[in-house]
Formats: sequence, structure tokens, C-alpha cells
Amino acid sequence: MTIRIQTKRPPVRLIDIEAERLTGIALNASGSAMQAGELLIDEIGRASTFKADRIPSDVITMNSIIEFKDAASRTSRTVQLVYPGDADISAGRISILTPVGAGLIGLSAGDVILWPDRDGRERPLTILKVTQPAQI
Repeated sequence: MTIRIQTKRPPVRLIDIEAERLTGIALNASGSAMQAGELLIDEIGRASTFKADRIPSDVITMNSIIEFKDAASRTSRTVQLVYPGDADISAGRISILTPVGAGLIGLSAGDVILWPDRDGRERPLTILKVTQPAQI
């Protein structure tokens, strides 16, 4: 795997119908999720959209399983990116309406981003591996 060190944010690619649903979720975010909703709107705004059968398999979509490395804590984590109602941090399912969830959507294996944590500090995250969920 090639790690792409980038001075600008890497491209975001989204499935068209997910982009529509995520826009609605982000616009309706309230309370503590408002910051992540704003971050998500920014990411959707700069995204290229694709039909589901045209998006590359290494792109993070909803329900993808992602292994990433957090350079600040020097730890790797494996999580599944889910809609807010399916989130369960103890089971490794993180909501799209968290800062890290909003930052991961649409990225690919090898991408490195600086993304704010819940305290507003920017942390470098490296996407190590993306696994797509089994199609039902």
C-alpha cells in the first residue's frame, strides 16, 4: 500500500444516494452533533459522486469497515462507519455524525488527513485499510 502524504485535503468520493441522505442528516444535526454536521456538509460539498456500482472498493462508504492510524495517540483502530441510530462505540460502530466519522467518509486507503477531535485539536489520521460490507 502506498501512503499519500498530502498538503491539501484528499479527494472525497461518495455514492450519490448516500450523499443525498447524508446531506439531510447533517442539516438536521443538533446539539453536540452540530459541529460534525457542519464538517460533513463541507465534505459533501467538495465530493465527487458516483453510482454505487462505480465507486472504487477502497473508498469509505456507509457501513465500510475502516482501519486507520491516529498519529497523535500512535494507535490503530478498526471501526465501522454507520448512521447515527446504529452507532455503538463499544461494538466499534461510529456515527457519521462524529468528527472522525465525518472526516472518514469518501476517503481511500492510503489517504492521510488532519481532522479535529472532539476537543478541536487536529490529529493526523492515516487510512490503512477499507473493507466493504457484504452485499445483501
